[in-house]
Order: sequence, then C-alpha cells, then structure tokens
Amino acid sequence: MNLQDKVAVVTGAATGIGRAIATQFVRDGAKVVIDYVGPSDKADDLAHALDTVGSAVAVAADVSDEQQVDMLVQHAVKTFGRLDVFVNNAGIEQKHPFLETPTEYWHKVVAVNLTGPFLCSRRAAKQMVDQGGGGRIINISSVHEDITMPGNAAYCATKGGLRMLTRTIAVELAPHGITVNNVAPGAVDTPMDADLKRDRSEMERLLNEIPLHRMAQPQEIAALCAFLASDQAAYVTGATYVIDGGLMRKSGSL
Repeated sequence: MNLQDKVAVVTGAATGIGRAIATQFVRDGAKVVIDYVGPSDKADDLAHALDTVGSAVAVAADVSDEQQVDMLVQHAVKTFGRLDVFVNNAGIEQKHPFLETPTEYWHKVVAVNLTGPFLCSRRAAKQMVDQGGGGRIINISSVHEDITMPGNAAYCATKGGLRMLTRTIAVELAPHGITVNNVAPGAVDTPMDADLKRDRSEMERLLNEIPLHRMAQPQEIAALCAFLASDQAAYVTGATYVIDGGLMRKSGSL
C-alpha cells in the first residue's frame, strides 16, 4: 500500500500486532510514532531499526490517561507536522472466572481497552478536523466482540463496546472525511499467546476450531491495517474486518 508521507500513531506498538503495524506502515512510506508503556528498550530498538528505512520515533504514553494522550498527539504533530492515521492497538487481557473477577481488574481493562480508544480517537479526530484533509482511525478489536469467551468477561465486554464506538463515531466523523474502522483478529501468533503454544492439547483444540488450521501472523493483520490507512479505503467506514482464518464462520457467529 502507498502510505507515502502519511503520519501515523500506533498505540501499544513495541511488541506483537502493534509492532507489525508500525513496521508495515514505515515500509509503505508513513512516518510513525510508536506508542508504548513500560520499559523503553523494545520501542527504542524498533524506532532505530525503522529509521534505517523511513521515519519513526518512540513515545511513552498511557492511553487511559487523557493528559498523556494529548501529549502523544502533540508529539506526533510537533515531530512530523500533522496526523493522518491513528491506530488504537494497545490492549490488555487477563483471564478470570466471572465470579472471581477482581473489580480493580475490570476497571483497568475498561480503562485501557475502551476508554483508551475513546480518548485517543477523540484527540486524534480533533487534530484531523483542525488541520483538514480527513484522516483514518483504525481500532484493533477482536473476534470476541462477537464470540463469547468464558473466563474473560471484561475483555469481551470492552471489545463489544469498541465495535459500537467504532460504528457511532464513524457516522459522526464522516462529514469531516475521517473514516473509522475495526479490525477483529482471531488467534494471532504473538508473545501474548506463548503459554497457549506451550500447552499442546489446548493449542490443538484451538487449531481444530480454525478452518485454516493455523494462527495468523502479525504481518497479516498489519497488511489489512495498511489497506484501511490508505487512499484505496477512502469509501470504507464503520466496518469491522474479521481476520480469523474462518473461526467466526465455523462458530456460527457471523
């Protein structure tokens, strides 16, 4: 895809899907802000590596903190002059039986997975409206915006909420030329799934639920995001793109 000179922010971009998206965007010509929390090593290393083929900077910002979100967007604009694409990828997940889910965990997962995209999308959209020319907001959701996952109620609830946030603000922002879309991956081969991959019986059970009988690679999610960030996707908004190897179709959720 041609993203030449587009300026993009990707949250949670130090590892996993976010890392793949940031890498794809730079290779396609975009200038990318790599958002991260925690130790800076992985984000800094990625930024340095991407600087050899394009432009990238790493910025620490907690997406659940409004002031830090404002700083993140300001840093992108100060560094690269504008903001064209914002990818809400940052997310957390920790399984608990519903009856044993700690209230503090509920608040944390809602703060990062749902309030974060709200704060980031609102701030990014304000910048896009002020500068003119439209823009792209891409939310990384999950098949669990539709498929239940017992033991993960908080995560599923935030992804269902993200779908409706996407649809609603897509309608509101359309007059400004800003598109808003969801990408809903199924199982993706990232460090988050390391424990699952070590459990051979659980891994085989999962693969038996996926018609293509494999996990997605992060680069495959990134390629779809690159399309949605490009001019070729200018007429797409308010949609969820499921990328799951047929998992939802087999489950009967579509």
